[in-house]
Amino acid sequence: MVRTMTWVAGGLVVALAGAFLVFFLGMRRKWTFVQNGVRRMNRRFLNPRQLRTAGSAGAYAGVIHHVGRVSGAPYATPVGPFPVEGGFAINLPYGTSPDWVRNVLAAGTATLVVNGTSHELVAPEVVAVTEIEQQLPAKERSTLRVFAVRQSLVLHHPPTV
Repeated sequence: MVRTMTWVAGGLVVALAGAFLVFFLGMRRKWTFVQNGVRRMNRRFLNPRQLRTAGSAGAYAGVIHHVGRVSGAPYATPVGPFPVEGGFAINLPYGTSPDWVRNVLAAGTATLVVNGTSHELVAPEVVAVTEIEQQLPAKERSTLRVFAVRQSLVLHHPPTV
């Protein structure tokens, strides 16, 4: 009995280590099947829970409000925004393929709620992380390097008249 339990426990450890390795390598090397799986899991399980607190004071995540480029329907997506010169940057570990990114780029505007404050932002542009990385916290720069994130979406404050 003890021997069987030891084998089962060992098998679980190996399976978990293997799953973590596939996740890590898949995200770092941009394997489509891994990224799509993580995106589906986030959309189904994590995002609805994250939206409960995202955008509120002290929350890690902000909320980006955008409009569907085809449907015109309003959407809210939790994101990890960082203030940069002239606006906010949102790092793109999945590249520009997520619907929310394409919606924001197509609309040319979005509303970002961060720490309880709403920001109307314009002129979204995809930039190389290297262009803004010095404005990001050290911990975020480290995470970007580990997962080989190369792109960020930068949204700008509208010009003041």
